[in-house]
Amino acid sequence: MEHSKQTSFKWTDHLKFILPSLLGIFLFMIPITITENGETSRTIPIAFFADQLKALLENHLSTIMMVIITVTAILTVVVKVIGGHRLAQTPFFQKLFDVSPFWTIVRVVGAILAIMTLFELGPEFVYSDATGNLLLGDLLHTLFAVFFFAGLFLPLLLNFGLLDFFGSIMTIVMRPLFKLPGRSSIDALASWLGDGTIGVLLTSKQYEQGAYTKKEAAIIGTTFSIVSITFSLVIIQEVGLGHMFPAFYGTVLLAGFIAAIITPRIPPLSRKEDVYITGTNKDQTPQIPKGYNVVTWGYHQAVKQGQSQTSILNFFKQGAQNVLDMWMGVAPIVMAFGTIAVIIAEYTPIFTWLGMPFIPLLELMQIPEAAAASETMLVGFADMFLPAVIGSSIESEMTRFIIAALSVTQLIYMSEVGGLLLGSKIPVNIKELFIIFLERTLITLPVITLVAHLLF
Repeated sequence: MEHSKQTSFKWTDHLKFILPSLLGIFLFMIPITITENGETSRTIPIAFFADQLKALLENHLSTIMMVIITVTAILTVVVKVIGGHRLAQTPFFQKLFDVSPFWTIVRVVGAILAIMTLFELGPEFVYSDATGNLLLGDLLHTLFAVFFFAGLFLPLLLNFGLLDFFGSIMTIVMRPLFKLPGRSSIDALASWLGDGTIGVLLTSKQYEQGAYTKKEAAIIGTTFSIVSITFSLVIIQEVGLGHMFPAFYGTVLLAGFIAAIITPRIPPLSRKEDVYITGTNKDQTPQIPKGYNVVTWGYHQAVKQGQSQTSILNFFKQGAQNVLDMWMGVAPIVMAFGTIAVIIAEYTPIFTWLGMPFIPLLELMQIPEAAAASETMLVGFADMFLPAVIGSSIESEMTRFIIAALSVTQLIYMSEVGGLLLGSKIPVNIKELFIIFLERTLITLPVITLVAHLLF
């Protein structure tokens, strides 16, 4: 494949790639220091804006989310009754509301649980602070605000060439190590510095646009939607070891890196089809044309992509669609699955029973208070915060450290990333998510324990 080295771009074409991409990098990836009420914290601009919006609407967000979830359920049922073909003129709304019977039921269940929680109807175990209200009154507040800003500005990362530029350069690292295209490094970085939900969104959008195969999308969604630095800090503080954050986060990165190398090479991820959403087979890694290297070819592709973006109106239209897609497509699922999972964790001994087989393993690894620790091993599948909450009462600092690090590296929890993956187009089901969650637990636990024995 021959390409003329002298492709003529106007100076405005270069700016069209460089300026929006730099703005995207700043908003999603550059940590900034914020001082509020004498307290200093580090965050990324998108998360800072989300926090401001959340604080501004604090008293209304539960009602707003209940309305969004209920309207979604009603419209989905209406579309089911009248037939999805009626929305053929508006493909965006057709895709949003014309869903399978299973997802229709999930949306209705989400709406019922949201209404019960907001108005405190029915049994208390549905709407208590540890169950329904944990989701509607806390997590969904965060998702509302993060989705608003992340959705609106996501096109800065997706549409102006940034992914094409990094995609070319990072392929030499991502392909051999993780069996992924280079552009996936941006998804991982956005998750890591921003929020795991942002990573899932980026991945889902690119999969729908045909940038990733089914296998690649499933690997990125379950392996690289890393828990953000911000949330990791909350977890380690919850177990009373905030002063150990650098060692804790280093441990998380090491364990996560090892899991990222192993899990794509074993089922269920290794068995995913390497075909695109359209059903076409995957091309081999694209060859770099003569006269280019990875950097110059990446830049050429990026400027070409930026050049194709001509309308500011289109940018905001796409951003607004992203926001609606996340609010209406994801929130009902997070409400339904998250509430049910947290009720099971809170009011039944199921996770205690599931943890029992871990007791001999934890004793073998010489982890203090193994029986108490075993209860936290699988409860993280319901919500990532639960292991830290349950584990915070354990005496041993080493055990609390292991529980906190494990809860972050397990990655897939139904109240957020798991619910998002199920709500997205990424091809994974709940059984596969649980298997991957178990695999990650068994892979990362020995690594974390080894580091903990060195530290304590």
